[in-house]
Amino acid sequence: MRRMFLLLLSLGFTVPGLVSQSPKAIDPANMDASAKACVDFYQYADGGWIKANPVPADKSRWGGFEQLADRNRDVIQSILKEVSAKSWPKGSIEQKVADFYASGMDDAAIEKAGTAPLKPFLAEVDRLKSANELAALLADLRLNGLGGSFGFSAAQDPKDSAHYIGTLSQGGLGLPDRDYYLKEDPKSKEIRDKYVVHMTNMFELAGENPTAAAADAAVTMQLETTLAKASMTRVENRDPQKTYNKMTLAELAKLAPAFGWEGYFDQLGVRQVSDLNVRQPQFLKAFAEMSATVPVEQYRAYLRWRVINAMANSLTKAFQDEAFAFDGKVLNGVPQQEERWKHVQSATDRSLGEALGQLYVKKVFSPQAKAQMVEMVANLRAALKEHIQKLDWMGPETKAQALKKLDAFGVKVGYPDKWRDYSQLEIARSSYAENLLRTQRFETARNLAKLGKPIDRTEWGMTTPTVNAYYNASMNEIVFPAGILQAPFFDPKADDAVNYGGIGAVIGHEMGHGFDDSGSQFDGDGNLKNWWSDADRKAFEARTGLIVKQFDSYEALPGEHVNGKLTLGENIGDLGGLEIAYAAMQKALQKKGKPAPIDGFTPEQRFFLNWAQVWRETIRPEALRVMINTNPHSPNKFRVIGPLSNLPEFYQAFGCAEGMPMVRPAAVRPKIW
Repeated sequence: MRRMFLLLLSLGFTVPGLVSQSPKAIDPANMDASAKACVDFYQYADGGWIKANPVPADKSRWGGFEQLADRNRDVIQSILKEVSAKSWPKGSIEQKVADFYASGMDDAAIEKAGTAPLKPFLAEVDRLKSANELAALLADLRLNGLGGSFGFSAAQDPKDSAHYIGTLSQGGLGLPDRDYYLKEDPKSKEIRDKYVVHMTNMFELAGENPTAAAADAAVTMQLETTLAKASMTRVENRDPQKTYNKMTLAELAKLAPAFGWEGYFDQLGVRQVSDLNVRQPQFLKAFAEMSATVPVEQYRAYLRWRVINAMANSLTKAFQDEAFAFDGKVLNGVPQQEERWKHVQSATDRSLGEALGQLYVKKVFSPQAKAQMVEMVANLRAALKEHIQKLDWMGPETKAQALKKLDAFGVKVGYPDKWRDYSQLEIARSSYAENLLRTQRFETARNLAKLGKPIDRTEWGMTTPTVNAYYNASMNEIVFPAGILQAPFFDPKADDAVNYGGIGAVIGHEMGHGFDDSGSQFDGDGNLKNWWSDADRKAFEARTGLIVKQFDSYEALPGEHVNGKLTLGENIGDLGGLEIAYAAMQKALQKKGKPAPIDGFTPEQRFFLNWAQVWRETIRPEALRVMINTNPHSPNKFRVIGPLSNLPEFYQAFGCAEGMPMVRPAAVRPKIW
């Protein structure tokens, strides 16, 4: 179980001479002088910036992260252009990165290939004659990274973190979430109607006549709706107890007997299947029943869509444009498609992340930044330890286990100590679609090969240039890629208030995931195991229940509220992270001496201002709707006013009195750490 700090962005450090200098960490020009800090701190800290920064035409949102992304895209682009312009020894990481990127930018070759990359897979689907052949077909699609009706991978066993376990999970949907198929409000119906039109257009591009395309789209919508009805909600999927259902292959066959599970695993090359974790048993049961009862010609239509949808962005401009027309315009409200090089750059990072990462760190990563980061992690760990020791709602036995878990936290900073081995992956400039398929086959094989082997604790779940961080409950580790170690999160030259209000709060946030509503169910060894007394768990849930109610009350769009249960883990992380980072900053200031105000703001005020300015954002209503329906993170505005309105440290910094909007009543104010 991996918990992230924010939506993934593939970013990196700034490089002098390549991009403009990073902006000032806390810029008074971004603020709204007419707003009051104790009334609406988000408007106070970010109102000036919001007024001056509408969302660009090719984006669904625009904010501090996206600005950073644009600066760093130039850095990564300079690397890609440099390696693509030279000849490299065959098999070197430079050759593979260069040829992958160059193939993606070769519009002429992509247009000439047309639908040829699709045809072998569509032909394979069309050869499906009976439900008995479905297992082998779905396994082959999985091996090629083209999806199907469910997911299968090797993952750590949640209750035995020293071993991998084959893991089955729900899937097979083309819309962002099950609720898009099931809600009856006008907007959901409109999206479903446009989705059917989109599928029809894609089927036609793939060679079907209009009548057949419309029929296949209607059938696909019907089958996806059946799968959606059987799917667990996102809130349910956050519960590690509900998604841990260990069983043998024989037990799986008894649960869902209508599908040939043994043949599926044989075709995958997974010869010895002992135990499995079936994350959503009722979904797998419903899928198996559907696979046996749906006429085979209907299932062929559905699987043709799965293939076309998975490969669309590697095909001709017509496919790319149609994919954007729905995914970009309809779902996220983006009027203009981004430049091609940006899409191919992101694909390069996704497909060859640790090869690109090696080139990246050679050019831009600072060992000094890593050393400072390690020191800050130690300071945050010490601050959290003190807070746990002083808790009045947690008993001594639970405290002892919490401290044991905190001490056991693994920490990864910057980039992997052991890079991924790409020696068996062939990349050539001849075909972008084939390169994507090769990387997908490579990653699938790499993942499945883990079964039966020891856990690789050196592995990273994010690429080096990524501006993000995460906590992995099964590893009990916090991870900070190089990309996040820069302003506005971290600046070696900035004052402590800025760094603790940025990367310090991120560190605290990730540590907090180890003790949030989900992560707290895992022990220090990364096992799903109860280490709480009943009384302490009850006290914890009373406090987190206040956070759920608080965020449920936030209206993100007219009539549409934040889902407090879906976003609970991230909201706990923000609240606790800020509290612990603030305490660590105070200790740092005690050692060094409290500095004079900067731009008229005290260190305490700068701490909270940097947190707020990190989250400045303008966002399209369509994208915001997707976010509140699917994302475990709250919208940015509420990541500012939500936790700060619960913190007495914030009230003191800005002189906020009881009764002001940014001061929540004590009776409903959650206090965890």
